[in-house]
Amino acid sequence: MEPIIKVENLGKSYIIGHQRESYVALRDVLTNKARQIASKTKNILSGGQLIAGNELEEFWALKDINFEVNQGDRVGIIGRNGAGKSTLLKVLSRITEPTTGRIRLKGRVASLLEVGTGFHPELSGRENIYLNGAILGMGRAEVKKKFDEIVDFAGVEKFLDTPVKRYSSGMYVRLAFAVAAHLEPEILIVDEVLAVGDAEFQKKCLGKMEDVSKNDGRTVIFVSHNIAAIKSLCNKGIILKDGCVSLDSNIDEVVSHYLNSSAFSTYGFEWTKDFPIAEQTALKKIQIVNEKREPIDQIFTNQDFYIQFEFQVLEEQIGGGFTVIFYDTEERIIFSSICNQVDSFYGKHLKKGNYLASCKIPGNLLNDEIFNISIALFSFKYNNFNLLKNVLRIELIDSNDIRNDFSGKYGGIFRPNFRWNYTSLL
Repeated sequence: MEPIIKVENLGKSYIIGHQRESYVALRDVLTNKARQIASKTKNILSGGQLIAGNELEEFWALKDINFEVNQGDRVGIIGRNGAGKSTLLKVLSRITEPTTGRIRLKGRVASLLEVGTGFHPELSGRENIYLNGAILGMGRAEVKKKFDEIVDFAGVEKFLDTPVKRYSSGMYVRLAFAVAAHLEPEILIVDEVLAVGDAEFQKKCLGKMEDVSKNDGRTVIFVSHNIAAIKSLCNKGIILKDGCVSLDSNIDEVVSHYLNSSAFSTYGFEWTKDFPIAEQTALKKIQIVNEKREPIDQIFTNQDFYIQFEFQVLEEQIGGGFTVIFYDTEERIIFSSICNQVDSFYGKHLKKGNYLASCKIPGNLLNDEIFNISIALFSFKYNNFNLLKNVLRIELIDSNDIRNDFSGKYGGIFRPNFRWNYTSLL
């Protein structure tokens, strides 16, 4: 089957300017200004870019990109900020011309790259719906057939005859997405712009994209930092790194590779100098370990594991403590646990020397997910505090011990195995 999108040796470069700072004479300033005016005039007449600065550099936002997308695929593109994701979408949408390589597209393309894409601010919502339909090559009768569905999905009926420049960013995005999704393009390209909408609308959009792909056979290209949304919608994924394709594969492999190769640490961290310190307590080493005290970065959901601390008391003092803070992959705090006076060193007089402490995370508590862990080191009475952000990572794997034949995805972050009981009433 011929791919609906084929990208071959694609590259995009920009000329960027740098302003060299130095002390110069007035005549040099005047000379440089004259040269800049002449250069800008030349660029304007030749249709080139206007570049500020007196030192120029060629920057490649995309380099030697190659991939194929088949009809009906839902492709998630992920990568850190500056990886080239938005540039790639602009080239695919034919907003930006590539420097090298070529792209083959089969069918109409609708793109939603930023708030207001394809909308004229002075026109009303009603007029912009018909304008976008015309841009996509649709006749008035075709747009009219879909008009009520678009308005109902966007929920902006009350403001339909208001100029869109008076819309809030959320209203703008709702209408823009509704137009892009309902006017039957063969390829739908959506950037992070959906983050502007509320959670309910984001869920609605993801459902619509899945529907048009599975039921109508349309292709979706989706860029987002929301890994959960990418994983739930897409069947394929591409990782961009420094303008290049790092991995092109199925979505599970792509997400796993991205999370494992990102800035997160694994199961431990050890300091040989510049120890994190709170008053006279210095943290030397932290680890995630199992019951046998072996370092781990994966464990089954029904097994206990421990956050283990090696620390040094530099001078005899009343001991401070540690807090462990668990985050999901979207950087939301799941829970935090602080050591207490009953079974830890907090509030107790500690002699000078080395110590080992640990926090037990019980099995049958967390769902099968990847969690990032921050550590806070604090002094007694919290007058000194040191936060170590995302220094550990643990992946919980489904133990499948109480699920029988059910193999679907459990919802939620927590999956506790509560005690159940029953009594016959006969």
